[in-house]
Amino acid sequence: MPTLPALLALGLAMIGGLALSRLMKILHLPNVTGYLFAGLLIGPYLLPLIFGDGVCLLNRESTGSLSIVTNVALGFIAFSIGGEFKLSYIKKLGMRVMIITLVQAITTVLFVIGALLLIPNESDTHRIAMALLLGAIAAATAPAATLMVVRQYRAKGPVTDTLLPVVAFDDAIGLMIFSVCFSLAKSMSTGAAITANEALLKPLLEIVMSIGIGAVLGAILALCMRFFHSRANRLCLMITAVMLGVAFSMLLDLSSLLVCMMIGALFANLRKDAVEILDGSEQWTPPLFMLFFVLSGAELDLTILPLVGVMGVVYLAARSLGKYFGAFFGAMLSKSERTVRNYLGITLLPQAGVAIGMAQSVAANPELHAAGISSQIVAIVLFATLVYELVGPVLTKIALTAAGEIPKTGKKPKASKA
Repeated sequence: MPTLPALLALGLAMIGGLALSRLMKILHLPNVTGYLFAGLLIGPYLLPLIFGDGVCLLNRESTGSLSIVTNVALGFIAFSIGGEFKLSYIKKLGMRVMIITLVQAITTVLFVIGALLLIPNESDTHRIAMALLLGAIAAATAPAATLMVVRQYRAKGPVTDTLLPVVAFDDAIGLMIFSVCFSLAKSMSTGAAITANEALLKPLLEIVMSIGIGAVLGAILALCMRFFHSRANRLCLMITAVMLGVAFSMLLDLSSLLVCMMIGALFANLRKDAVEILDGSEQWTPPLFMLFFVLSGAELDLTILPLVGVMGVVYLAARSLGKYFGAFFGAMLSKSERTVRNYLGITLLPQAGVAIGMAQSVAANPELHAAGISSQIVAIVLFATLVYELVGPVLTKIALTAAGEIPKTGKKPKASKA
């Protein structure tokens, strides 16, 4: 099948995403699940597997030519996360939330790495590299899926009050852990000896440079806002800043996720009107994010799923246990309420955009691709995302109901009259 022109491929991806989003609404499932399924249906792996070679709308060349869309979408995902990190908000939360976030993130990473290392592999080096990458990816959660449940049922209480800031900070911590593990995995995949420079100094330098470049771009963005006041111009400035962040990351081999997260974080702390300005970016990101998830689904190579089936199940189990017990121990250390200890971990299971973004960063790396582990990681993460997006929001609702923060009838509480 010939490679489709880029614009036609984008149009088909958007048609597929829109069509499946309507089906997801009928089934009461998140839109992201529909986007991933849309990618599977129009991509180069599912239909050819059923009907034979050549039966697909987007072939491998078509999806590969649209990598720039994925890169920019990743930048905006990280930028939006960074926009949540206002120092005033962090001070207001206190140490309790930070302790819970750190403990559950680190516990999850260790659970997944430990479990995956128990699975035999033909290459010890590749086995360790895959465990490091999947362990780091496991730390990420899906704030959008969690917020959807909280807002839909107007949940209120200690678990909800703890959950919302934890999912915001969790992805930032996950990105930093991922940067370190990513650098270590790249060194291992090439077969080079792991030195102190490769294990510590190089990842640290990458993190520092990523944060530094992001901070500079964030400061410039905040400064430029003084000279542009229309919503259209300010939106253009934000798009420009994110694109520059992604471009510098590619040129200097840095983490585009960390760079763009820092752009959003510094901008949010330098502008008093940052919330209103950042809301403007939401007007153009929905189609970008939809394309990101559709293209991610299209790149799921189903033919390797049988080869990574055990790893996929182990990843799901280890991450789920890590999230639950990590949140439990973190709540104990911070002396949180009993309901927080018992139910917070269940609400942290959803996983989507940031995790897929990390997996795509692995897929785009030449060393990891040459080592033959990038496709396995992408398949495992997308498989886990499908499972978590199907059951995660449902489990979040069940946990909040059991905690007494959603009426057991499942009905929305009536809004109080002013």
